[in-house]
This record gives sequence, structure tokens and C-alpha cells, in this order.
Amino acid sequence: MAQQSTSNPTSQTFLGRIGNASSQNATNNRDLYLKLFSGEMFTGFQRETIARDLVMKRTLTNGKSLQFIYTGRTSAEYHTPGNSILGNTDGTPPVAEKTITVDDLLISSAFVYELDETLAHYELRGEISKKIGYALAQKYDRLIFRAIAKGARQASPISKTGFIEPGGTQIRVGAGSNADDALDDTELVKAFYEAAAALDEKGVSDDGRVAVLNPRQYYELIKGAGSNGLINRDVQGTALQSGNGVIEIAGIQIYKSMNVPFFSKYGTKYAPASSPSAATDLDTVDPGNTGSFVSEGIETATTATGNNYGPRQNYGAASNFANTCGLIFQREAAGVVETIGPQVQVTSGDVSVVYQGDVILGRMAMGADYVNPAACVELFAGTTTKPAAFS
Repeated sequence: MAQQSTSNPTSQTFLGRIGNASSQNATNNRDLYLKLFSGEMFTGFQRETIARDLVMKRTLTNGKSLQFIYTGRTSAEYHTPGNSILGNTDGTPPVAEKTITVDDLLISSAFVYELDETLAHYELRGEISKKIGYALAQKYDRLIFRAIAKGARQASPISKTGFIEPGGTQIRVGAGSNADDALDDTELVKAFYEAAAALDEKGVSDDGRVAVLNPRQYYELIKGAGSNGLINRDVQGTALQSGNGVIEIAGIQIYKSMNVPFFSKYGTKYAPASSPSAATDLDTVDPGNTGSFVSEGIETATTATGNNYGPRQNYGAASNFANTCGLIFQREAAGVVETIGPQVQVTSGDVSVVYQGDVILGRMAMGADYVNPAACVELFAGTTTKPAAFS
């Protein structure tokens, strides 16, 4: 009679069997890895994005779209004794809805070959997770900034007779048709004060007003401090050299980003090798060795239809931003809806065995659009004609 083992089979090691000690340890390890990678990815995402905290953000748990309510102004009137109070006789305040639909799933992924990881003398997965976070944040900011530029060209959704609300604002930087005016610090300062006045006149709150410029515009403002009308008494010396010398202009806090639309590019645009156009090309010299991701062209992101996957809002195309050179806005300018926040998923089990490695996946599902056009200001240069609206 064959000898039978009386040991508990769940304590033995069987490759790929669920429930044994080795499998359980592997599961625990992967849980630990997932937490680590999620932390690295989210750190990268938070470090790279600036738009997430500058606009209205809401989380959607069920459904594919969410409504933002926009309420127009109302009026005050004297009460006649004895009359019932049933709301203003003019029917105010008018109300409009802005529906923002969640775009299709946004992903960034990388395959990590197990042997490469073994031979590497550094922690490969954590670095890859951070870069995945950067990629998601970059897309996130770009879509929001494009939505704000779109909103600056729109009329108000409130159109009640006698109570038509103000729409967006477009301000030309400079007086002529030269794209290089976008880097003129004196003209930029003028544009800021013009934007502040327009926002005041349109009844937009002072709270949460910000500007997003490209890095060269930001540093031009710093270099010109003192000669362009800016006096920064609080921040001097080394702070100026570190790029923190101009905190705000006219109560508008300034951010710099390589994700803001800038003459059909993201962040910056260099002078072409030949046949430059004064209206859309700048004299900025390419510093060299910029790689594939500096002065990156704006991709088309129009509403996907049918069986196509992609955005569910129209974020425009490169031609829509041919003369855009900066944004000024208040947080009510745009809304972003997240149904899946930034997350990490990692393959495991038999998949890892078959492919001898793991896929690290970062994903999120979000959608963005303008909400209150009056809170949107687009800066443009190189043309006397305001950039055309698109919807």
C-alpha cells in the first residue's frame, strides 16, 4: 500500500495554486507593490498637475455625465404691503445647466521585464510609476486648459431677456500683429490689468483668480520687474533668481506650465529654420537637444462618435490655438468630472509567469469643459482678429 502524506496540502508549495503559502506570500507582496506603485504614481501626478486644484472638481460615482448649475443674476424690488411674495415678478434668477460627459478611459502603461528588473541596480518600477503619473497629469492639464480657452470665446449660457449674462473675454497682447508681443513683459503686464478690469466688470469673484503662462513669459516678467511697472517689495534677491519673483499681478496668481496652449504648441514655440510668419512664429531660438516632447504640437481632440474612443467633449485642434498665448481665469471658469481618479493596476499570477514580467498600468476617467465663460480670459497675439469660437 502506498504511503500517504498526512501533512496539510495547503502548507506545501505548488506553482500557481491559489491558497498555498507561496501563493499567499506572492499575493501579499503584490499588494505591497501595488501600494508602493500607487503612491509613486500619485506623487508624480500631483507634482505635475496644477489645473486640478484651480477649477471646480466633482466626483461621479454612477452615470456618464454630471450637471453643473449656473445661476444668473437676480434683482431687488420694493415690497407693496399686502401683496403676496411669490418670487420676483421678472422671474429671476435665470438658471442654466452645463453637462460635462466623462471621456473614455485614459491610460498610460509600461511592461517591466523581470530579468531587466533583476539586473538593474536601481528601483525600476517606482521610477516607471512616477513617469506614468506625469503622463496622466500632463493630459489632464492640457484638456482643462483647452476647455478654458474654448470658454473664453463663448457667450453666456444665460440668455433671458433683460438678464443676459456676460460671456468670455479675449485680450490681445500688444497692439500689432507680431507674435513676439507674447513675450513682451510690458505688454503682458498691461494685459493682466485689462483682464482684471474685465473680470471685475463682469462680476467675477476676486477669489481664485489665476493665470497660466509658458515659462519664457513668466521669466520675462521677472526680468522686467521694475521697468515694466511691477514693483515686488516682498520678494527680492535669490527669490527673483529662483523664478519666484512675481507671485501675482492685479490680484491674479501666476503659474507657469508647459501644458498651456501656445501658438498651436504646448508650452513653447521656437523659430522655424526658414520662412517664419510674424503672426504665428516667435524669434525664440531653439536651445538644442530638446527631444520629442518640447514644443510639442497640439493634437486634435474632438468629440469621438460611433465606435470610436476618445474625448466626449470637443477640446479643439491645433488650428484653434494658432494665436493663443496664455490664460487667465477664476475657478468657476471650468469644471472637471472624475469617475475614476488616478489609479494603478499591476498584472500578477499566471500572466506574470507567461510573460516573465508585469504590466504597470495607470488609468483615470475624467471629462472637462468650461462652465462660466465670464470667468475665462484668453490671451492672444500675432493678429488683430480674436480667435474664433468652436463648440
